[in-house]
Amino acid sequence: MNFMIKIVPFEMAGFRLDQALAELFPEYSRSRLQTWIKSGRVLVDEEQLRPKALMKGGEVIVLNAEADVITTLEAEELPLEIVFEDSEMLIINKPAGLVVHPAAGNWSGTLQNGLLFYAPVLSTIPRSGIVHRIDKDTSGLLMIAKTLTAHAHLVNQLQSRTVQREYLAVTQGRMTSGGTVDEPIGRHPVNRKRQAIVASGKVAITHFRVLERYQQHTLIGVKLETGRTHQIRVHMAHIHYPLLGDPVYGGRFRLPKNCGAELAVELQGFKRQALHAAKLGIIHPGTGKYCEWTAELPEDMDKLTEALATNDKI
Repeated sequence: MNFMIKIVPFEMAGFRLDQALAELFPEYSRSRLQTWIKSGRVLVDEEQLRPKALMKGGEVIVLNAEADVITTLEAEELPLEIVFEDSEMLIINKPAGLVVHPAAGNWSGTLQNGLLFYAPVLSTIPRSGIVHRIDKDTSGLLMIAKTLTAHAHLVNQLQSRTVQREYLAVTQGRMTSGGTVDEPIGRHPVNRKRQAIVASGKVAITHFRVLERYQQHTLIGVKLETGRTHQIRVHMAHIHYPLLGDPVYGGRFRLPKNCGAELAVELQGFKRQALHAAKLGIIHPGTGKYCEWTAELPEDMDKLTEALATNDKI
């Protein structure tokens, strides 16, 4: 048990319980504190209250911050490309094809299974320290918290939209310029496995710029302001430049006109969305300094862009 006791300052009179806890225990994320309130791990003057209960000041708060140990997942030895590691966090370069979290049909062989083997202490951190995810067939950088305090800091940075995330992607179609897509995203009203632009969806903002134009494709740099499921894939398809190789939002595969033999082989063999999380920037949860990491294009996307460039010269 890890009982922590604090007194609500009188200047917090009028604060909701969840707001007061966020101020008094900044080392924990708001979502985690909400969960603890609802599960009875927070007592106010020896009573369990609702998250919205208003404080008067002077209340004694007892928080049972016992770590939740994950017991349903097995640790598995998996190859992990570690870009950075210290006592607070890890930066992983995830290959395409690796699932981040276990789910129906993928209970083993995921990044989370591999992290539990690499660092067993992560069993005490929510989702083994994974604070954000990228799709199975997207490659690139992910940050992993190694302590509850670091987890809270990183989650709060995501929620406040201060994390710098930039992607490289190859689209179908030759773009003339960059731009911004500001369209809400939610679950597709018919196909529940897809996301879509829906009026009732969550705010989603994607900035993109042209890096290289090919005959009928474009290499773009994408900067996320929000992080919705399939955001880049949905937004690019919405403006009629779907990602090359996207099996869900990319439409029926067709070889472009004036496609040479080398490019045809690359296009036909590219079986995932051409999307790579290339840059990640955060405020380090321990030092408070800005840190940034980059990951070069993986081999499959590198060969693809080379073939696209070579085809332009034919």
